[in-house]
Amino acid sequence: MTTTPQPTGLKIMVIDDSSTIRRSAEIFLGQAGYQVVTAEDGFDALAKINDHQPALILCDILMPRLDGYQTCALIKKSAKFHATPVLMLSSKDGLFDRARGAMVGAAAYLTKPFSKDSLLTAVRQHTAGLS
Repeated sequence: MTTTPQPTGLKIMVIDDSSTIRRSAEIFLGQAGYQVVTAEDGFDALAKINDHQPALILCDILMPRLDGYQTCALIKKSAKFHATPVLMLSSKDGLFDRARGAMVGAAAYLTKPFSKDSLLTAVRQHTAGLS
Protein backbone atom coordinates (compact mmCIF):
# COMPACT_ATOMS: atom_id res chain seq x y z
CA MET A 1 0.00 0.00 0.00
CA THR A 2 1.44 3.36 -0.97
CA THR A 3 1.00 6.48 1.10
CA THR A 4 1.18 8.98 -1.74
CA PRO A 5 -0.76 12.05 -0.60
CA GLN A 6 -3.76 12.73 -2.80
CA PRO A 7 -5.03 16.27 -3.32
CA THR A 8 -7.82 16.74 -0.85
CA GLY A 9 -9.26 20.09 -1.82
CA LEU A 10 -9.97 20.68 1.87
CA LYS A 11 -10.01 24.32 2.86
CA ILE A 12 -7.48 25.42 5.47
CA MET A 13 -7.53 28.86 7.09
CA VAL A 14 -4.17 30.38 8.08
CA ILE A 15 -4.38 33.24 10.60
CA ASP A 16 -1.09 35.07 11.17
CA ASP A 17 -0.04 38.71 11.25
CA SER A 18 3.21 37.79 9.48
CA SER A 19 2.84 37.85 5.70
CA THR A 20 5.90 35.58 5.46
CA ILE A 21 4.27 32.87 7.59
CA ARG A 22 0.95 33.20 5.74
CA ARG A 23 2.71 32.93 2.38
CA SER A 24 4.87 29.95 3.47
CA ALA A 25 1.85 28.06 4.78
CA GLU A 26 -0.12 28.95 1.64
CA ILE A 27 2.65 27.56 -0.61
CA PHE A 28 3.20 24.37 1.44
CA LEU A 29 -0.53 23.63 1.73
CA GLY A 30 -1.29 24.60 -1.87
CA GLN A 31 1.40 22.23 -3.17
CA ALA A 32 -0.23 19.44 -1.13
CA GLY A 33 -3.61 20.08 -2.78
CA TYR A 34 -5.35 22.11 -0.09
CA GLN A 35 -7.34 25.30 -0.69
CA VAL A 36 -5.99 28.08 1.52
CA VAL A 37 -7.74 31.10 2.98
CA THR A 38 -5.56 33.60 4.83
CA ALA A 39 -6.40 36.13 7.53
CA GLU A 40 -4.15 38.81 9.05
CA ASP A 41 -5.59 38.63 12.57
CA GLY A 42 -8.45 37.25 14.64
CA PHE A 43 -10.97 39.87 13.53
CA ASP A 44 -10.13 39.23 9.87
CA ALA A 45 -10.50 35.47 10.47
CA LEU A 46 -13.84 35.79 12.24
CA ALA A 47 -15.13 37.93 9.36
CA LYS A 48 -14.10 35.27 6.80
CA ILE A 49 -14.82 32.01 8.61
CA ASN A 50 -18.55 31.81 7.79
CA ASP A 51 -18.01 32.45 4.09
CA HIS A 52 -15.19 29.93 3.70
CA GLN A 53 -16.04 27.25 6.29
CA PRO A 54 -12.51 25.84 6.65
CA ALA A 55 -11.96 22.19 7.57
CA LEU A 56 -9.02 23.22 9.76
CA ILE A 57 -7.60 26.48 11.12
CA LEU A 58 -3.95 27.37 11.77
CA CYS A 59 -3.81 30.25 14.21
CA ASP A 60 -0.85 32.32 15.37
CA ILE A 61 -0.82 33.16 19.08
CA LEU A 62 0.86 36.57 19.13
CA MET A 63 -1.29 38.90 17.03
CA PRO A 64 -2.49 42.47 17.49
CA ARG A 65 -6.07 43.28 18.55
CA LEU A 66 -7.28 39.71 19.12
CA ASP A 67 -4.63 37.15 20.03
CA GLY A 68 -4.67 33.50 19.02
CA TYR A 69 -6.03 32.26 22.36
CA GLN A 70 -8.98 34.67 22.16
CA THR A 71 -9.56 33.83 18.49
CA CYS A 72 -9.48 30.08 19.18
CA ALA A 73 -11.85 30.47 22.15
CA LEU A 74 -14.35 32.43 20.02
CA ILE A 75 -14.19 29.83 17.23
CA LYS A 76 -14.71 27.01 19.74
CA LYS A 77 -17.72 28.81 21.29
CA SER A 78 -19.39 29.01 17.89
CA ALA A 79 -22.07 26.37 17.35
CA LYS A 80 -21.07 26.05 13.70
CA PHE A 81 -17.29 25.77 14.15
CA HIS A 82 -16.80 24.24 17.61
CA ALA A 83 -15.72 20.93 16.03
CA THR A 84 -13.28 22.54 13.58
CA PRO A 85 -9.69 21.68 14.61
CA VAL A 86 -7.57 24.72 15.49
CA LEU A 87 -3.78 24.29 15.43
CA MET A 88 -1.89 26.99 17.30
CA LEU A 89 1.26 28.47 15.74
CA SER A 90 3.85 30.15 17.92
CA SER A 91 7.52 30.98 18.11
CA LYS A 92 7.23 30.24 21.86
CA ASP A 93 7.48 26.58 22.78
CA GLY A 94 6.75 26.72 26.49
CA LEU A 95 4.65 24.33 28.51
CA PHE A 96 2.45 27.21 29.67
CA ASP A 97 1.70 28.23 26.07
CA ARG A 98 0.80 24.67 25.10
CA ALA A 99 -1.42 24.28 28.18
CA ARG A 100 -3.15 27.58 27.51
CA GLY A 101 -3.75 26.53 23.90
CA ALA A 102 -5.28 23.25 25.06
CA MET A 103 -7.49 25.12 27.54
CA VAL A 104 -9.08 27.21 24.78
CA GLY A 105 -9.67 24.13 22.64
CA ALA A 106 -6.63 23.97 20.36
CA ALA A 107 -6.13 20.52 18.83
CA ALA A 108 -2.35 20.88 18.50
CA TYR A 109 0.56 23.27 18.78
CA LEU A 110 3.16 23.92 16.07
CA THR A 111 6.33 25.83 16.76
CA LYS A 112 7.52 28.43 14.23
CA PRO A 113 9.43 28.34 12.06
CA PHE A 114 7.75 25.14 10.93
CA SER A 115 8.97 22.87 8.15
CA LYS A 116 6.78 21.82 5.25
CA ASP A 117 6.78 18.25 6.60
CA SER A 118 5.79 19.21 10.15
CA LEU A 119 3.00 21.46 8.86
CA LEU A 120 1.58 18.86 6.47
CA THR A 121 1.87 16.07 9.04
CA ALA A 122 -0.09 18.10 11.60
CA VAL A 123 -2.73 19.11 9.05
CA ARG A 124 -3.15 15.51 7.83
CA GLN A 125 -3.45 14.19 11.40
CA HIS A 126 -6.29 16.57 12.14
CA THR A 127 -8.13 16.27 8.82
CA ALA A 128 -8.02 12.47 8.48
CA GLY A 129 -11.45 11.26 7.44
CA LEU A 130 -12.60 14.68 6.19
CA SER A 131 -13.19 15.39 2.54
